[in-house]
Amino acid sequence: MRTVGVEEELLLVDPDTGDPKALSAAVLAHAAQDDPGQDFLDKELFGQMLEFATHPQSDMADLGAEIVRCRKEAARHAGDLGCAVAALATSPLPVSPSISMNERYRWMAEKYGIATREQLVCGCHVHVSVESDEEGVAVLDRLRPWLVVLCAISANSPFWQGQDSGYRSYRSRLWGRWPSAGPTELFGSAERYHRRVADMVATGVILDEAMVYFDARLSARYPTVEIRVADVCLRADTAVLIATLARALVETAARDWRAGRPPLEHSVSLLRLAAWQAARCGLDQDLLDPVTMQPKPAADVLRSLLEHVGDALTESGDAARVEEAVADLLRRGNGAREQRLLMESTGSLRDVVTQCVEHTQT
Repeated sequence: MRTVGVEEELLLVDPDTGDPKALSAAVLAHAAQDDPGQDFLDKELFGQMLEFATHPQSDMADLGAEIVRCRKEAARHAGDLGCAVAALATSPLPVSPSISMNERYRWMAEKYGIATREQLVCGCHVHVSVESDEEGVAVLDRLRPWLVVLCAISANSPFWQGQDSGYRSYRSRLWGRWPSAGPTELFGSAERYHRRVADMVATGVILDEAMVYFDARLSARYPTVEIRVADVCLRADTAVLIATLARALVETAARDWRAGRPPLEHSVSLLRLAAWQAARCGLDQDLLDPVTMQPKPAADVLRSLLEHVGDALTESGDAARVEEAVADLLRRGNGAREQRLLMESTGSLRDVVTQCVEHTQT
């Protein structure tokens, strides 16, 4: 059974006003003092953000329990300092982000200018174990067209700097400003993948291998494929759904590779269009079908995804839970839909944030 780990980025906010608060250094210092052995919390690019990482898990119920625990622990440490955590992929309220001062982040701020300052966005990264770099690259080649569906499921960033962006996942549009971000061409082999990464670093446009921000990549630290397209999900159960589908996609891709089935040869141009459509529409309108690249209702695309990974889900024992989770998601909506409904009912972006603080713990 492949193991799965999840990294989530959370927004630190004032629990009363919803305004982002640059207190990550203080929260991390408090957590270290409270539990010197804790290793799941970390800083991020901005002081208004906090990141946690789960341990690798093979059972999705265990992974879900750990995500909930990490969120609650992050909230506890933040609460002791008068702030709260919100699983929001962008801040609905206006904010001037404070860059965390270390050498790496200073380099990024100087290199990329305003594009760095506008990267106060929170994502969810899923690591799925692979047996080798060769298997991993074969998986990357076969994942490409399906990743946009995970983006649509997770979409949780409709508001930006006090306005409705018109997108369900505006975070993904902002993230795409990095020069190394987005979908990739087919690599064909681990040797070609590593050569491409080395060539990118050699340009000097990016600092190192860790700044290769492909939608999915080989992890530089772990024997995993790292899938990076998702917004941080408002609710923990959606994060578990993303992780479960990610594992099933990796397993399905690896089986196709071993069986000699080639990857779909969609161009990067088409993949970028599909990514834009997923960011704009989420689950509320048509997506581009990953196989045909033609418009299809989002619910039908979700059904196609479940059929594509059906064998892997059945063999891991996750099929029934995923079917139920997808039905709940289509009925309730993703984070973007929930945020917009909160805005309609309250008329206040501040109320949107404070109510999302509560949803982060459920």
